[in-house]
Amino acid sequence: MIVPKAKRSSRAANKGLPAAVAARARKIRVLLMDVDGVLTDGHVNLLPLSDGTVVEMKSFHSQDGAGLKIARDAGLRTGVISGRESAAVTRRAREVGMEFVMQGRAEKLGAYEEILRAAAVREEEVAYVGDDLPDLPVLDRVGLALAVANAVPEVLAAAHYTARRTGGEAAVRELIEMILKAQGKWRAAARHALA
Repeated sequence: MIVPKAKRSSRAANKGLPAAVAARARKIRVLLMDVDGVLTDGHVNLLPLSDGTVVEMKSFHSQDGAGLKIARDAGLRTGVISGRESAAVTRRAREVGMEFVMQGRAEKLGAYEEILRAAAVREEEVAYVGDDLPDLPVLDRVGLALAVANAVPEVLAAAHYTARRTGGEAAVRELIEMILKAQGKWRAAARHALA
């Protein structure tokens, strides 16, 4: 198990949400995330076609999708920063109402800074969910650094909070609920989702 840095809080330290994490979560207005390994399980499936082209397939968890719609309805702006280009991501982002979709951005910091300017928010108002080394530059800058349970050790060490669930298995939904609960918006958002 990774021991968090002194300035970082660990859920393991107490059964509820650590006060330092809750304080960070209350400020969040934008939730960004990686795709492969966060919204998906990390597998990249390439299906060769008879004409020599290849189709990429991705599998997204329905609870993450529902959570992203709930986040949008609760006023939380969402988006992805991915090193890969994928038509499946474009479509999924549209389906769940993501505002920011940055693909083909192996160097994620530039995309992050573009989103900051477009969203007109401060870094402490942004959360980012990552799982691998390319996510570290963004995780080091945001107000709330989040990791999926199966993230690499460096990302786990950089995170202020780690989901219990793994990437592609509704970890994003879990983290959305955590943020909205810290902001006192979850009950109303959940009620609205029932309608």
